[in-house]
Amino acid sequence: MPDSLSIVPAPRYVEPGDGPGLGLGAGVGLLVGPDPAEIALGVYVARLAERIGIGPVDMLSADDGRDHLIELRLDPAAGPVDADPAERYSLVVDHRRALVRAPAVTGLYYGVVTLRQTLCSDPSGLVYAPALRVEDAPRFAWRGLSVDVARHFFPVEDIELVMSLMGYYKLNVLHLHLSDDQGWRLDVPSRPGLVERSAGSAVHGARGGYYTSDEYRRIVAFAASRGITVVPEIDVPGHVNAALHAYGELTPSGEPTDAYTGIEVGFSRLSAGLPATRRFLQDVFTDVAAMTPGPYVHLGGDEVLGLEPDEYAALVGIAHDAVRDAGKVVVAWQEAAGVPLAPGSVLQYWDPRTGQAELVAAAAVGCRVLMSPGTRAYLDMKYDAAFPRGLEWAGHIELRDAYDWDPTLLIPGLPMESVIGVEAAIWTETLTTVDELTEMLLPRLTAIAEVAWTAPGRRGWDSYRRRVAAHRDYWDLIGVRWHPSPHVDW
Repeated sequence: MPDSLSIVPAPRYVEPGDGPGLGLGAGVGLLVGPDPAEIALGVYVARLAERIGIGPVDMLSADDGRDHLIELRLDPAAGPVDADPAERYSLVVDHRRALVRAPAVTGLYYGVVTLRQTLCSDPSGLVYAPALRVEDAPRFAWRGLSVDVARHFFPVEDIELVMSLMGYYKLNVLHLHLSDDQGWRLDVPSRPGLVERSAGSAVHGARGGYYTSDEYRRIVAFAASRGITVVPEIDVPGHVNAALHAYGELTPSGEPTDAYTGIEVGFSRLSAGLPATRRFLQDVFTDVAAMTPGPYVHLGGDEVLGLEPDEYAALVGIAHDAVRDAGKVVVAWQEAAGVPLAPGSVLQYWDPRTGQAELVAAAAVGCRVLMSPGTRAYLDMKYDAAFPRGLEWAGHIELRDAYDWDPTLLIPGLPMESVIGVEAAIWTETLTTVDELTEMLLPRLTAIAEVAWTAPGRRGWDSYRRRVAAHRDYWDLIGVRWHPSPHVDW
C-alpha cells in the first residue's frame, strides 16, 4: 500500500491512480439509488461530509454531469468475485468522481469508510481524495467485539458510539454480555422480575441499569445501519447470581440470593433438578431470540466451577434446545465443546490454558470456532503493569500483541475452514465510563480488526503502525479517549 494511504484494515488490493485525485469542496454531488437503505447511507455520507468540513452535499438521484461527484452504486459484479457478495466492494477515485460499487449496502458502507480514511488536505485546506483503485473483501465472516454491560452498565448512547467505531473498522458483530452475577441488563417480557430486582446493581455499588425492549430495538437498528449483527448473550448455567437474586425458585432453598457486587467468578449456578430451571431457560431464551433479528444467540457456558459434567451438560442442553427451537444458531464459550451441539454451532475460544482438544473434536462434527484468545483479544487486559485500569490474568496486551497473530494457527489440528472468525472482548469489572472503555479499545481494536479482515500476506506490523498513527485525528475529531501506545509514532 502506498505510504500516503492510512486505510485500516488494509484492503485486499489497492493501486494508486493517475492524476491529482478528487477535490471535495462545496457543491459536491452525492449520487445514490432509490433503495431506502441506499438513501439512508447517502444521508450518513452527507452528514459525515459536513462534519469533516467539506460543506453541504447535494443529494442526487441522477447524474447531472457535474464534476466532483461521489457515487454509491449497487452492482452485483463489484468487488473480488471470490468473496461473499454481502461485504465485498470496489472503490475508484479519479479527478471527476469517487465511485463506490458493491453488491449490497453493507459493502457500499465499507467503501465509504475506506474513502473517508483516504481523505487528505492540500496546503490551501481543500479536502481531497487521492486517485486510487481498491478491490476489497474480508478474510473472515465474523469480525466481532464482545462488550460486557453486566459488570458495569453502559447506556444506549455509549453502545452506539462503540458501534460507530466498529463500523469504521469494518467489524460486523456486536456480542452483548447481558447477564452476569452483578446485574441483569435486558427486559425479558416473560420474566419481568429480572430487571425489577436485578438491574439496579453493578460492581462495587456502581449505577445499574437495563435496556428496555425499545432500547434494545434501537441498538439493533443502529447496528444494522453500520453492517453489524447483534448477538445477545445470556450466560448460563454459571454467572447467574442476578437470576437467582430475582427468582428464589431457581435456588435449592427456594430463597433468592443476595445481590452481588464483587468481581469473583464461578460461585453461582443453576440446578438441573429444579423444575423451575427448565421453565426459566425456555422462557428467557425464547424471548431473547424473538427480540433478536440476527441468526445467533449466545448461551454462555463458561466458568461453572464445581458443577458435575453430567449436570453441566444437561443445563447447557436445555438452553441449546431452547435457542434451536426459537430458530437461532447456538453460540457458546469453549467449555461447552464437550456437550453435543447442533452442527453449525459456534464455540468461542478464550482460554489458551485448556480445552484445545475438545474444540478440535467439536469441529470434526460440524461446530465452528470463533477466536477470542485472552492473551491477544481481551482488551480489558492492562497495556502494561503501570496502567491504572484493567486485569492481568492473561498478561499485558500492548498494541503489537493484539496485532501479531494468526487466528488459524492457534489450535493445533483445527482445520482452517473451521475458524469462523475473530472477536475481541472487553470485560468491565474495572471500567465505569465510556471514556475508560474507549481508552482500552483504542488503538488495540484496530489491530484486531486488521487481523480479522486482512490475510497475513497482505498485512504487516511496520505498515500497520504507520497507518494507524494517522487515525488519532479521527479519534480526536469524534472526541473519544484513546491510549498513545509507545509502539507507534503518533
